[in-house]
Amino acid sequence: MFDMDLNIILAFVFGLMVLYLLARILVYPMRVLTKAVGNSLVGAVLLIIFNLVGGLMGLSVSVNVVSALVVGFLGVPGLLTLLIIQGILS
Repeated sequence: MFDMDLNIILAFVFGLMVLYLLARILVYPMRVLTKAVGNSLVGAVLLIIFNLVGGLMGLSVSVNVVSALVVGFLGVPGLLTLLIIQGILS
Protein backbone atom coordinates (compact mmCIF):
# COMPACT_ATOMS: atom_id res chain seq x y z
CA MET A 1 0.00 0.00 0.00
CA PHE A 2 2.80 2.44 0.89
CA ASP A 3 5.14 1.48 -1.88
CA MET A 4 6.97 4.85 -2.12
CA ASP A 5 10.27 4.91 -3.85
CA LEU A 6 13.23 6.49 -2.08
CA ASN A 7 13.73 8.85 -5.04
CA ILE A 8 10.24 10.31 -4.59
CA ILE A 9 10.84 10.92 -0.89
CA LEU A 10 14.23 12.56 -1.57
CA ALA A 11 12.73 14.73 -4.32
CA PHE A 12 9.96 15.83 -1.95
CA VAL A 13 12.46 16.71 0.79
CA PHE A 14 14.67 18.55 -1.71
CA GLY A 15 11.65 20.49 -2.99
CA LEU A 16 10.73 21.50 0.54
CA MET A 17 14.28 22.69 1.17
CA VAL A 18 14.29 24.76 -2.04
CA LEU A 19 10.91 26.25 -1.14
CA TYR A 20 12.19 27.14 2.33
CA LEU A 21 15.32 28.82 0.91
CA LEU A 22 13.28 30.81 -1.62
CA ALA A 23 10.95 31.98 1.12
CA ARG A 24 13.92 33.10 3.24
CA ILE A 25 15.47 34.94 0.30
CA LEU A 26 12.21 36.76 -0.54
CA VAL A 27 11.20 37.63 3.04
CA TYR A 28 14.34 39.65 3.87
CA PRO A 29 13.88 42.34 1.18
CA MET A 30 10.21 42.68 2.11
CA ARG A 31 11.19 43.23 5.75
CA VAL A 32 13.70 45.92 4.75
CA LEU A 33 11.15 47.58 2.45
CA THR A 34 8.50 47.54 5.16
CA LYS A 35 10.92 49.12 7.63
CA ALA A 36 11.91 51.81 5.12
CA VAL A 37 8.28 52.67 4.36
CA GLY A 38 7.45 52.79 8.07
CA ASN A 39 10.43 55.02 8.82
CA SER A 40 9.57 57.36 5.97
CA LEU A 41 5.98 57.67 7.22
CA VAL A 42 7.22 58.48 10.71
CA GLY A 43 9.67 60.98 9.22
CA ALA A 44 6.91 62.65 7.20
CA VAL A 45 4.73 62.98 10.30
CA LEU A 46 7.64 64.46 12.25
CA LEU A 47 8.34 66.92 9.42
CA ILE A 48 4.70 68.00 9.30
CA ILE A 49 4.64 68.51 13.07
CA PHE A 50 7.93 70.43 12.88
CA ASN A 51 6.58 72.63 10.08
CA LEU A 52 3.48 73.41 12.14
CA VAL A 53 5.49 74.35 15.23
CA GLY A 54 8.50 75.77 13.39
CA GLY A 55 6.28 77.91 11.19
CA LEU A 56 5.63 80.10 14.21
CA MET A 57 9.37 80.79 14.41
CA GLY A 58 9.96 81.03 10.67
CA LEU A 59 11.52 77.58 10.29
CA SER A 60 10.28 75.01 7.80
CA VAL A 61 11.58 72.01 5.90
CA SER A 62 9.97 70.73 2.73
CA VAL A 63 8.25 67.38 3.06
CA ASN A 64 9.40 65.01 0.33
CA VAL A 65 10.52 61.40 0.14
CA VAL A 66 14.22 62.10 0.71
CA SER A 67 13.70 64.39 3.70
CA ALA A 68 11.14 61.98 5.18
CA LEU A 69 13.60 59.09 4.85
CA VAL A 70 16.42 61.14 6.39
CA VAL A 71 14.28 62.14 9.37
CA GLY A 72 12.76 58.66 9.60
CA PHE A 73 16.12 56.90 9.76
CA LEU A 74 18.11 59.48 11.72
CA GLY A 75 15.40 61.07 13.85
CA VAL A 76 16.11 64.45 15.43
CA PRO A 77 19.75 64.56 14.21
CA GLY A 78 18.41 64.06 10.68
CA LEU A 79 16.01 66.96 11.12
CA LEU A 80 18.83 69.16 12.42
CA THR A 81 21.00 68.10 9.49
CA LEU A 82 18.26 69.10 7.04
CA LEU A 83 17.94 72.47 8.76
CA ILE A 84 21.71 73.03 8.60
CA ILE A 85 21.86 72.05 4.92
CA GLN A 86 18.91 74.33 4.18
CA GLY A 87 20.66 77.18 5.99
CA ILE A 88 23.89 76.63 4.07
CA LEU A 89 22.16 76.46 0.67
CA SER A 90 19.96 79.50 1.15
